[in-house]
Amino acid sequence: MTIKEIMERIGLTETGRAVAYIKDALEEINIRSETHIKTSRQDITEDKRLYAIPNESLQLKDVRVKNHLNSKDEYRSIPRLIYNPLVKDADGV
Repeated sequence: MTIKEIMERIGLTETGRAVAYIKDALEEINIRSETHIKTSRQDITEDKRLYAIPNESLQLKDVRVKNHLNSKDEYRSIPRLIYNPLVKDADGV
């Protein structure tokens, strides 16, 4: 669909305003939809607490662990903490 067709549908005669509205709409769509999603997998190691997250990461969506609260070799999400943990860390991190 061209800008002219959009302008005809909504009854707008000013091209500059139509282009501005279209750019605003595309930016709003970009903000609301998740694009460029990458999945990263890391093996966990005994007695290791902290793991490096890639620098290009903007948001961490989910952390899943195999055999967490089950014995069927299934991956389950680890619940996210909303408040500070009640039990303090031994190493103070």
